[in-house]
Amino acid sequence: MPAITSGKILVTGANGYIALWLVRKLLDQGYAVRGTVRSEGKARHLRETFRSHNRLETIVIEDITKEGAFDEAVNGVDAIAHLASPVVLGVDNPEELIAPAVRGTMRVFESALAYGTSVQRIVLTSSCAAIREFRDLPRTFTEEDWNDASLAEVRARGPAASITDKYCASKVLAERAAWEFVEKNRREGKIGWDLVVICPSYVFGPPMLPVRSPAEMANSLREWYETVIVKAKDQTDVRSDGMVVEMCWVDVRDVAEAHVLAFQKKEAGEERIIASEGPWRWQDFVKAAHEADACLPPGDATYDPTVAGHSFLFDAAKSMNILELKYHTKQESTDDMIRGFKAHGLL
Repeated sequence: MPAITSGKILVTGANGYIALWLVRKLLDQGYAVRGTVRSEGKARHLRETFRSHNRLETIVIEDITKEGAFDEAVNGVDAIAHLASPVVLGVDNPEELIAPAVRGTMRVFESALAYGTSVQRIVLTSSCAAIREFRDLPRTFTEEDWNDASLAEVRARGPAASITDKYCASKVLAERAAWEFVEKNRREGKIGWDLVVICPSYVFGPPMLPVRSPAEMANSLREWYETVIVKAKDQTDVRSDGMVVEMCWVDVRDVAEAHVLAFQKKEAGEERIIASEGPWRWQDFVKAAHEADACLPPGDATYDPTVAGHSFLFDAAKSMNILELKYHTKQESTDDMIRGFKAHGLL
């Protein structure tokens, strides 16, 4: 498919943490945006947020898992960014998490196939949770890897599986369903668009809109705030959490930029692309927060990130080679988060 450098983009779940940054970047670059949200109240808020732009329209889809949910939304758009994910809390039966994730994705693809006559590309937001496994470590994961371990755990243990494995399994199955849908319909000559999948690692970075309390933050940002700002005041917590918790991360603005570039780079078609700046432990961000504001504690002075080592990494070379994505550093991201928290009375 050709590069999509203009036209109208459908963004599902347009009021989300990543999606808001994506909508802003698209509008700033001259695209028209049609954003889907779950209620008219959210639609009004989205329009008010981008009131200085005249190229945003909204559409309310209360249940993204219903057949035909996106039939109207896909009409007349040049490309689709699918970020919406059903909100399912406190699940016991893993199917309560997996089935909505798969169906929500399939509804977008089904509508695009039936009614998206001008669609040239779909960019799907998946997750590194669909890639990494906590076995055979240390290990560097690539786009060739799949988290079959979580899938096997859920199939073997059912409701007794951890919520993490249930979440990971939902990401694996939703993404695989997308690839299988495209492959099947391409073989049958029915499909006129291609697919790009973006797999972000743990997402931090400033929210695009002001937040008045941690409850209004995305889950990962709230975890960052409560650990780095709140718990960091207790040196014991800093030392224990800082050395034990280990993940890989990416700035929310870079994930949004990856989606924009996935539309604009012709060669991104049919690629699965990891978006990840690199590894972290909490102490890395505690130290960065201290650098941003000396009133915040520095944490564990004995911690040396150069010798700590990491049990797993993600190879993000494809994001830099194909998308030419440039990542924010921990310090840059932390500086902007601290600045935002101060501006809104949270620090």
